[in-house]
Amino acid sequence: QVRLVESGGGLVQAGGSLRLSCAASGRAFSSYGMGWFRQAPRREREFVAAISRFGTTDYADSVKGRFTISRDNAKNAAYLQMNSLKPEDTAVYYCAANPTGFTSLPSHYTYWGQGTQVTVSS
Repeated sequence: QVRLVESGGGLVQAGGSLRLSCAASGRAFSSYGMGWFRQAPRREREFVAAISRFGTTDYADSVKGRFTISRDNAKNAAYLQMNSLKPEDTAVYYCAANPTGFTSLPSHYTYWGQGTQVTVSS
């Protein structure tokens, strides 16, 4: 069992930055792929970024060059650095853990956090 807790969301102006953190409990964190997803009102949950247990990363086209995913296995944590934020980045952001690898598909992730709100004003 893995428990995930996100933090770092908030209100920021367009062009600003935020760093989201995901704290994980459990002994097998280093073996999980980690992902960040987001969901805006009346929209489907969408992939943002993922990182494998080896550090390989993948990003949605909409955030490439602006967001950076990272992990610190010693701290059982994953991060999402978000720069050059846009109003369309406004959503609830979720971190998720995938015991079998890393993908962009939400259905492949077993464990989810409760989410953290990110609001970008224009």
